[in-house]
Formats: sequence, structure tokens, C-alpha cells
Amino acid sequence: MARSAPHHPFAAIVVAAGKGLRAGGEQPKQFQNWRGKPLVRHSVEALLAQGAEEVVVVIPRGFSDFAGKILSDLKNVRTIMGGKTRRASVLKALEAFADMPPAYILIHDAARPDLPPEVTQLLLEALEEHVGAIPVLPVVDSIAVADGDMMSGKAERETLRRVQTPQAFRYDEIMAAHRAWDRESEAGDDAQVLKSYGREVCLVEGSERLKKMTFAEDFLTNIPAVRIGQGFDVHRLVEGEELWLCGIKIDHDKGLAGHSDADVAIHAVVDALLGAIGDGDIGTHFPPTEKKWKGAPSPLFLEHAVKLVEKAGYAIGNIDLTLICEEPKIGPHRPAMREKLAELLRVDAGHVSVKATTTERLGFTGRGEGIAAQAIASLYRV
Repeated sequence: MARSAPHHPFAAIVVAAGKGLRAGGEQPKQFQNWRGKPLVRHSVEALLAQGAEEVVVVIPRGFSDFAGKILSDLKNVRTIMGGKTRRASVLKALEAFADMPPAYILIHDAARPDLPPEVTQLLLEALEEHVGAIPVLPVVDSIAVADGDMMSGKAERETLRRVQTPQAFRYDEIMAAHRAWDRESEAGDDAQVLKSYGREVCLVEGSERLKKMTFAEDFLTNIPAVRIGQGFDVHRLVEGEELWLCGIKIDHDKGLAGHSDADVAIHAVVDALLGAIGDGDIGTHFPPTEKKWKGAPSPLFLEHAVKLVEKAGYAIGNIDLTLICEEPKIGPHRPAMREKLAELLRVDAGHVSVKATTTERLGFTGRGEGIAAQAIASLYRV
């Protein structure tokens, strides 16, 4: 959707000074990656793209260097340290514009990274007639008033709205309202500050895209619903080695050579899983240069890959494995291979396919010098 030009120049504040503990992780949620970049950067870039002449980002103490690195390449952006409360942080940011005050100011939470331009436009248009405007959504569920664990009454949802950000104000009005705030209790948002100052706040249509990122699960719901990975591996057939395929020991006059047990089938599946979540390959996690993996059973590698898949927020959809060799004949062992792989992957056997083909006596597999395996894995978001 094309953005029409704002009716007045505006500036913006992005509040990113909270601790963000409920989202988990080693850093506050506003600095955690979402869709390939830190959460706060999404909000800042969106505001700049939609016409903000300057953006002030309020950050927590101790994160100036980190915030500088992730925002330093953006023009017309500066950071300031937050206050003890959200309202104090916003007041500090408003004061930062005092020398050259803008006509309009948008105050946005870093935790709402997906800002539709049509919401920004509605807010700016509302400021032509009103001193403040906020985006809201209707409440669609029934609302109960609680007294501890008991229901004490019913709220009329027709009169309730879900409040979002950015909230838009005429700069001089919201500045005066914040400076006049003298209550011991804290305001829930800037619209409440303006309302307590005796000014009216206009409601405009918000967007479900403005969902607030709060918990760790919120970050996972924005990853692709389905991911696909491919794995390929080859090992030489030599005398004096055991032959392991799909975690099953096969009686044969030769076995596969490798640093571990050289289960070429499992290795291909591991690489397919790691490829699907973008986490390197089997050599990255289990380097052949490390002695502890010498002779290691390959099911250990597969169990590790499955845990990484689950940690990334996915479950295994299906595995399609093809073994490429002249010998041994795979057919008699296929059911056992399929069941073993399903057990290791913690899925139903119906999610696993094990096939075999030859190269018509061509190449190293055709000459019986080795076995190759190719696997494709599909994952779905949970």
C-alpha cells in the first residue's frame, strides 16, 4: 500500500528501556533477533520509512554500546538512557526534542516491530483535529471481572478496546501533560497521561499486525511455518569394518569407514535436519578432528539434531531417505531401518521413508566402493 505524505512533519520516540525478562534469553527482548534483526531496529526502520524526521530510542542503562552498534548506520536516530519508570523514560525522550520541537510526536514500543503504514497515517490525520490519538482494536472475547480466583462480575466488552502503539500527540500538549504529572501511581501509557491532563484522546483503527512481543513463544510464532532441509553423505566400503545403516547393524563382508561408526544414512538425515534449521552440518557439531567422536554411534548425532530442531521451535514432519548402493540389498532391511529411524526421531514410522536405488554399476557406488545417502527433511512450526 502506498503511503500518502503526512500532513505535518513528525518525530518519534521508541521506548526500549525495559528489561524484557518474560521473553527469556540473555538480552532484553528488544535486542533479541526477530526476522533476522534486533526487535528494536524493526520499529525504528518502520518509523523512518513512514516519514519520521528524527527518532529517539530510549535504552536501558548499560546497553549504549550495544544499541549503538545495531543502530549506528541509521540516519536521524539517537539514543538516550531511560529513567526509573516508563513514564520517566518518555519524559526524558520528550525533553530531548525541546530545542527544536516537532509539531507531532509518535511514541512507540520497541516490542511492536510490525508497524503498518496505514495505522501511522490514520494517527497523523487524527491529529489535525485532536491533540492525541491512539490505535485500538475491539475486544472479541467475553470479559469477566475477577476477585482472586472467583468471578465477581461481567464487563461490557462493547465499551472496551485493546490499546496499541504508536500513540500520537501534538508535541506541546503531551510534553505539558508529562511535566504536570504529579501522581504517585504510574500511568499505564501516554494516552492516560494526556487524559489526566484534561485533554481528549481520539481512537483510530489499529491492526493485528501490531501484536506486542512479550514471551519467548511470541518470537517462535514468527518463524516460517514449514522448513525443508537436504543432507548428502558418502562413506567408503572396506574390509574389516562393521556396516551400520539407519542404526541397524547389517551382515556384510565389508563395512563403512569413517571417524564414527560411519552410518551414512543417519549422517545424511542429521545434515538434512541441521540444514532445515540453518544450523551448520554434522561436521560443525561433531568434528572428525576430535578424538571423543572416534567410533561414536551415529544415533548420538541424530538425537542431538532432534533436540536442536525442538529448541528452534519445530517438529519433524517427515524424512525421505534414499540409499545409493549396489550391495547390500536394502529391501530385506527396510522395515527395521524405518522403525529404528522413527524411534530415534521420536515420530511415527509413517513419517519416515527409506528407499534404495543403484547407479546401474556406474561410478564408485556402482563399483561397490562405497555407499551414498541422500535425505530430505521437512519441519513444521509448533
